[in-house]
Amino acid sequence: MPVDPSAVKTWANLVTVARVLIAPLMLVLIPDAPGGTWAAFGLWFVLCSSDGIDGYLARRHGATNLGAFLDPLADKILVLGAMAILVGNDTFWIVPVAITVARELMISLYRTFVGAKGVSVPASKVAKWKTFVQQLAVGFAIMPPTALDAKWLWNGLLWLSVALALISGGQYVYRAMKSQPLPANVSGADLSL
Repeated sequence: MPVDPSAVKTWANLVTVARVLIAPLMLVLIPDAPGGTWAAFGLWFVLCSSDGIDGYLARRHGATNLGAFLDPLADKILVLGAMAILVGNDTFWIVPVAITVARELMISLYRTFVGAKGVSVPASKVAKWKTFVQQLAVGFAIMPPTALDAKWLWNGLLWLSVALALISGGQYVYRAMKSQPLPANVSGADLSL
């Protein structure tokens, strides 16, 4: 039986709230210096897997407004928090992380703005892939066998996630502009991005 979109107490929401509450522990486990730990990687794997579990539960039983708000928030807390710590311990370079943070901030502000008008902005397929690739980049950067010996792997994934972030961000901007009618005195040729 589908749940009411205004419901708060659902299994999917419970999993998402648990992810938000456990995220600080994850961030504490990331080592202060480049190199990984099995504890950090194990918890990272569980938290990333739980992202798929809450998505499955939401699709099976029905999504809620609270879940639609909390799920991207949980992803951002986890991924951006981990990336910030990995920048702080000189594992990740600040440039790709800064690009990612700027994109996430822009899209979050857009979602908040249109959400106040009652418009929902679900994640695109490219955005879902972006999150998955970000999770892989962090995972390989904190897993002991690849943390120091396969920098090319997680660094490549980090840059791939930046490309996906920019593509998905562009998709959101395009859809927003496409859904907004142009003023009568402005033609499409007058707009430049």
